Amino acid sequence: MSTPPLTGRRVLDLATLFAGPLAATLLGDFGAEVIKVEHPTRPDPSRGHGPSKDGVGLWWKILGRNKRAITLDLSKPGGRATLLALAATADVVIENFRPGTLEKWDLGWPELSAANPRLVLARVTAFGQFGPYAHRPGFGTLAEAMSGFAAITGEPDAPPTLPPFGLADSIAGLATAYAVLTALAARDRDGTGQVVDMAIIEPILTVLGPQPTWYDQLGHIQPRTGNRSQNNAPRNTYRTADGTWVAVSTSAQSIAERVMCLVGRPDLIDEPWFATGADRARHADVLDKAVGDWIALRGRDEVLAAFEKAEAAVAPVQDVRDVMTDPQYAALDTVTTVDDPELGPLRMQNVLFRLSATPGAIRWAGRPHGADTDEVLTELGLTPDRLTALRAEGAL
Repeated sequence: MSTPPLTGRRVLDLATLFAGPLAATLLGDFGAEVIKVEHPTRPDPSRGHGPSKDGVGLWWKILGRNKRAITLDLSKPGGRATLLALAATADVVIENFRPGTLEKWDLGWPELSAANPRLVLARVTAFGQFGPYAHRPGFGTLAEAMSGFAAITGEPDAPPTLPPFGLADSIAGLATAYAVLTALAARDRDGTGQVVDMAIIEPILTVLGPQPTWYDQLGHIQPRTGNRSQNNAPRNTYRTADGTWVAVSTSAQSIAERVMCLVGRPDLIDEPWFATGADRARHADVLDKAVGDWIALRGRDEVLAAFEKAEAAVAPVQDVRDVMTDPQYAALDTVTTVDDPELGPLRMQNVLFRLSATPGAIRWAGRPHGADTDEVLTELGLTPDRLTALRAEGAL
């Protein structure tokens, strides 16, 4: 296998729950050496978040993959000194403490950049490093509420809906990985590092599309429309005769016309309002009834086969059981198998994308708390006596 593209980059992951650690995971997937730094007695909460097997947290196995796990108490003098020594060898530090926390330990940007002028420090917080909310505690849920996502999600007559997973955190993790690589590109050109200020409330607003511009120019506020869209129709989920669900999208005019022909309503294509997606959306009741009635008389497999033959866009509404056996995901190896010393063969999402020449890989799943402390710090040059002293201080 070719050398992964981020081989030779060292990342110190000081962050917890979930955006910062995910960014480090994404970098590690493509070859970066990621050292996960956790408190000696308060490990990353993701180790205990969600279901576990035999006392081993399963979420951590994914979030901690490709990371070497060490412990340091950064509030102790020995922990601070060790972190600065590690930072001197690193390319990136990722942290998500509240603003001012690193500074309280004398580990702020002045100290870190003095130890390593080429360092990139990624600071991931709910609200950013400045502004009236900067010092508030926050999680991705608050970003999902504040950004406008919850306001447009759900049925029109139902309450705003929050996602049942870490959506804002995940988007921020992706954005942080991108920001780190951008800062590294600038450093490789100019020779000096810099600070990445990532506010979790911002990337989710970016992916929500042109809402601020719509409001600025037209005063338009996007309402909750359930599974429907204001931009095209038919666009919804429909129940099949065998009790399953399929999703249909007609973002392209040609697809909308094919769907109407397929369901036996080509007459609707001749309606003046059918010519644009927005006009079709205003007649969604008529279009949903035509599509829904046709689908309701047929089983899922028949519906999918008919749509495929008509070259119309459809997908089954799948739960995780279906995902695990879906032939397209199988062909892409989207859910791959990792051999784990604690749990044996372990299935998880594969690396985020495929590179033809320098692919990424999952080298190992999340390691036990502090499993690599002695090895990493010995490589740093610490002697056994120094390790013993740090443990006596409570720094390890």
